[in-house]
Amino acid sequence: MTTYKPTAIRAARITALIAASMAALASLAAPAMAAETAKAAATGSAEAGAAKSATCLACHGPNGNSVNPEWPVIAGQNARYMAEQITLIRDGKRPNLLMAPIVKGLSDQDILDIAAYFATQTPTGHEADPSFWQAGEKLYRGGDAARGIPACLACHGPVGRGNPAAGYPALRAQHAVYAVKQLSDYAGDLRYTKDEKGHVQAGPNSQMMLAIAARLTAEDRRNLASYIQGMR
Repeated sequence: MTTYKPTAIRAARITALIAASMAALASLAAPAMAAETAKAAATGSAEAGAAKSATCLACHGPNGNSVNPEWPVIAGQNARYMAEQITLIRDGKRPNLLMAPIVKGLSDQDILDIAAYFATQTPTGHEADPSFWQAGEKLYRGGDAARGIPACLACHGPVGRGNPAAGYPALRAQHAVYAVKQLSDYAGDLRYTKDEKGHVQAGPNSQMMLAIAARLTAEDRRNLASYIQGMR
């Protein structure tokens, strides 16, 4: 029989409360993104997306498994999240010099179809750095209540498959280099542009990530990214 220390129980409860509070706040954030969320929730055709994905494969690899660690693995990414992010890049709300000219001519339906196609693919995965993944696992699975960092699995799932219904992205098998870059961009408030009122032009989930990533150290980001890269 496993005995849990009271301090551990309290820490777990605090972490859960933090996650719940941040989710509640996120639900009130960025009302201007309602249209993008609705688009992402619409239905795309994986069959049509397969025919439209040829350009994507040049960078993201066969079936969305990128071999360049600076370009994300998109195989198995949930369609809602992917459609939202492509739309943000197309509309200039998520700066990406490489992607912007490629996706600027895509219609909303094109984006939905491409997202649906890659959601059906399977990520092949990579190996985690043995020097860092254990620390990353601890933070991913347990968070750090003392620093107000909820467990990543609360949104992204115990094995990094995400939550398609809520639009939380899958993380498993993502390149560590890419994951570090995205966490760093979140921490530095660089991932999305802002409107004329200074509001970040991204959905509620991204608003939540801005707050969480700002509490991560460079070592935290490295450790988490290493663990994520090895997740299956």
